[in-house]
Amino acid sequence: MTRDLTRGNPMRLVISFAAPLLFGVLFQQLYSFVDTAIVGQYLGAVKLAAVGATGSVNFLVIGLCLGFCSGFSIPIAQAFGAREEEELRRCVWHAAVLSAVFSVMFGAAATMLCKPMLRLMNTPEEIIDSSARYIRIIFAAIPCCVLYNMASGILRALGDSKTPVLFLVLASLVNIVLDLFLIVVCHMDVAGAAVATAISQLVSGLGCVLVMIRRFPILHLSPENKCFSAPLARHMLSVGLPMGLQFSITAIGSVVVQWSVNGLGVNAVAAVSAAGKLSAFFACVFDALSSTMATFAGQNIGARKLDRVGQGLKSAAILGIGYCLLAFGAVMLFARPLLGLFIDGQADPAVTEMGIRFLRVNASFYIPLLFVNIVRLCIQGMGYTRVAMLAGLFEMVARTAVALFLVPALGFSGACFANPAAWVMADVFLIPCYLRIMRTLRGRVLPSVPAGE
Repeated sequence: MTRDLTRGNPMRLVISFAAPLLFGVLFQQLYSFVDTAIVGQYLGAVKLAAVGATGSVNFLVIGLCLGFCSGFSIPIAQAFGAREEEELRRCVWHAAVLSAVFSVMFGAAATMLCKPMLRLMNTPEEIIDSSARYIRIIFAAIPCCVLYNMASGILRALGDSKTPVLFLVLASLVNIVLDLFLIVVCHMDVAGAAVATAISQLVSGLGCVLVMIRRFPILHLSPENKCFSAPLARHMLSVGLPMGLQFSITAIGSVVVQWSVNGLGVNAVAAVSAAGKLSAFFACVFDALSSTMATFAGQNIGARKLDRVGQGLKSAAILGIGYCLLAFGAVMLFARPLLGLFIDGQADPAVTEMGIRFLRVNASFYIPLLFVNIVRLCIQGMGYTRVAMLAGLFEMVARTAVALFLVPALGFSGACFANPAAWVMADVFLIPCYLRIMRTLRGRVLPSVPAGE
């Protein structure tokens, strides 16, 4: 069930590892699509805006949790690449314990503070109650979200990118059925979408854990593996927390942008919500390639095969650039019918036009977004999580500058450039950092092994 990424042709390995991940991310976006489409079509643009207004707060809190899950999986991948099975099991145990503790803490705190956070974001009064009702349920279910992401992170660290996808597909189907039942049949309003998401995350998390127990002997823990080690816990936290903070620092910029968009009115909020969902769909390939690079870099650094890290990154870049060109063409041609999945163009023509503008501007900068994803996750997989956290700071500064200066000057058109500005600024920092890290490491590792070995 495991896969060794330290041997074989890097391009073929990247494709074979990323393909299941892409399928999974697409299904993850599918149930996010269903949430948005059902809310928009059955409950209207105001309720769509209510759900959309929670996006940056959601990213701020959930991103912190997902960041430390990703960080905790890096020592696991490195231990697997180094063939240190006892260390691997100890890392898995500590990752599980730390994830459980943090998820409960963050879930409780965020649930209590969700409405004050929405008020700080200048959320329009006509939607703030619905927004709070939706996001409160999402935050209360943070342990379910962390369960899946930690379990899937462990499986990917061992080279298994297929099992998480299978349960994500199952979760997507559960989410779709529950969305329709809870919103259309039970009339639960936006709360129905939140409950459906929480239950689907729990299903996928429990499924991954069951497979880990039954099919991965390498993860069977002995009593010795379960002894708490303060030094190992500190090491795990030194990797995981910077990644969590990187997500949150990036999200702070998104919160400021959301604050400025909220001030433009409900139509602007609805347009960004719908176009943001479509942008996330087109970014699925970037997410799959970046997760691939985190595992690929982690295993090869553990095996002390530095040149393979660069070869893997080059392969991911070639694949990603080809996709960026195709995605740009698709957005230019089909933005209007795609937005029609979420917005009734006849009833809300202004929202549709704003959404098209937002989507096309973002699509023009997909290549910078590609490099943000693959370079940052490559650096993280190599163990330099604090460098990646600093990249989040650059993104935050760029988004904040756009929100404070461009949006007041240009209105909604200024908001369209918030994400592109963040991606470009992050690349300006990340690419030189990656090159410097590679130069530094060349003198510390064993001679490289040819790509086919």
